[in-house]
Amino acid sequence: MLKIGIIKERKTPPDERVPLSPAQVAELNVANSNVQFVVESSDIRRFKDSEYTALGVSVVTDVSDCDILMGVKEVPKSALIENKTYFFFSHTIKMQPYNMELLQTIMKKNIRMIDYECLTNERGRRLIGFGRYAGIVGAYNAFLALGKRNHSFDLKPAFQCEDRVEMESELSKIIFAEKGCKIAVTGNGRVAHGAMEILDLMNIKKLDVDDYINYSGTEPVYCQLKVTDYNKREDGTEGSIQEFFKQPELYVGDFARFSACSDMYIAAHFWGEGSPYIFTREEAKAADFNLKVVADISCDIDGPVASTLRPSTIPDPIYGYEPQTESEIAFDAQNGITVMAVDNLPCELPKDASTDFGAEFIKNIYPALVNDDKDEILKRASITQNGDLTERYEYLRDYVS
Repeated sequence: MLKIGIIKERKTPPDERVPLSPAQVAELNVANSNVQFVVESSDIRRFKDSEYTALGVSVVTDVSDCDILMGVKEVPKSALIENKTYFFFSHTIKMQPYNMELLQTIMKKNIRMIDYECLTNERGRRLIGFGRYAGIVGAYNAFLALGKRNHSFDLKPAFQCEDRVEMESELSKIIFAEKGCKIAVTGNGRVAHGAMEILDLMNIKKLDVDDYINYSGTEPVYCQLKVTDYNKREDGTEGSIQEFFKQPELYVGDFARFSACSDMYIAAHFWGEGSPYIFTREEAKAADFNLKVVADISCDIDGPVASTLRPSTIPDPIYGYEPQTESEIAFDAQNGITVMAVDNLPCELPKDASTDFGAEFIKNIYPALVNDDKDEILKRASITQNGDLTERYEYLRDYVS
């Protein structure tokens, strides 16, 4: 029998999420008699131990007899159990300096490390993630920021809501200015589509680029921008999305036409090194720069979105950016941009985000555990095995040495 343990989150600050909800663990335990899930007792996660036991799931204090251990965030080095297979977000594949010792310890303890971020299909498309809920909460927080900036309405912070249902009930409090609100959204993945779920729920009309730029009505509207909408070929010829991702150096930013006519910007894109910035500090100083609220869900510090000086936090999610001095100011200062840059947004709705993540795990990853990984999904995501880096992640050799 394959025994799988859902481990307690031990990273500081604490994370209330979990890879599988109580109902999902119970479902999997019934579905296959050759696989048993147990849950390590935790006083941290939003789903309580009692919610698992109520569905017949074993809650234990020792998971050392499990073959596979599943968490969410990095496991502290001292808590790693040798000779096991682990699933969690390791934050090592970009050679993050703060996790170098973690990867060294994983290798020393002969751990097979399977990173959720690396679980992809054969075409390289990610199969699992929390991005949808980053977008959902990020868009909600954009309106929380708008209300705080204008002192026009006050939304209950998402993390204080019991679940998404309660959070969505808060949306009825939103009051737009008489001139309406134009919202630009960048991105086309899980994060952007999560953000647009909120905009669509609010019945905010979606316009194409030309109609959006020329819109002068009083109803709120939004536009989803492709990379070729806010970037253009430097030589003036027509470009393509495929070319942009392969050769971003051929392009320059063209976001100014949107920053001049938008009130709010929701950044839900993936930004790669070498790509043009969305807007620079100099561009933010322009007389026609009109953005009042920037919700930077992508949260690349000192990168493509000039107003993102630092990450903000769940308890204190917004700050102000003054373009002329390039400095932080009060979030409600009318000469600045109100910035929302929380970098762990799914943690605000841990039950919903965990259930969504678990559904993707059951659909896309669980079959690989019981069919000998015939599509090599787990193999592609295994950073370490047998005490060493796997061939796919050999590029990390100097990093761990």
